[in-house]
Amino acid sequence: MIAIAVGIIPSIGVGLLFWFVMRTIIRADRNERAAIAEQEAAEAARSAGATQTPAAEPTQGTDAA
Repeated sequence: MIAIAVGIIPSIGVGLLFWFVMRTIIRADRNERAAIAEQEAAEAARSAGATQTPAAEPTQGTDAA
């Protein structure tokens, strides 16, 4: 019975190590994707604001002839 436990414990340890590493990689990827999406949304908001601001303001001096 002890021989079986000694044979299985390393496999369980390697399995847990693999699970921990994969969980860390997946969480890092998820956080990176969220950060990139947030950065792209901010950039889109800045570029949308930059293109709408000049068009919304009336220009002066074009009516005087």
